[in-house]
Amino acid sequence: MTVERSAPERREADRRGREGEAEAAMYLVQQGWQIVAERVKTKAGEIDLIAKRTGLVAFVEVKWRARAAALGDAIDERRLRRVAAAVECVWQNYATDGEDIRIDVILLAPGRKPTHIENAWMPFA
Repeated sequence: MTVERSAPERREADRRGREGEAEAAMYLVQQGWQIVAERVKTKAGEIDLIAKRTGLVAFVEVKWRARAAALGDAIDERRLRRVAAAVECVWQNYATDGEDIRIDVILLAPGRKPTHIENAWMPFA
């Protein structure tokens, strides 16, 4: 069931989402990744971050929750399928040198280190 949010609630959720994406980007850079794109919009949906390192391009879904306990429900097969559909629209634009590609997820909550789930979905297996 989807709960309709008011305009101020949507703006606040968008602000928190952007902050979470910035935090995830900083985390990835500290892990040796280069951020090559943020909030890439496609006809199938949005990709939060696209990151590269030697031989690999990661399309990253970022989920932020106010409570760490809520992270268990932050990502599911339906959400990953949507990300995979978006990745299919643009991966060729980013894996230009024959790099492997994967879809990762970064889960964030206040007072907790980021949880990086590598290869969370394999749309091209």
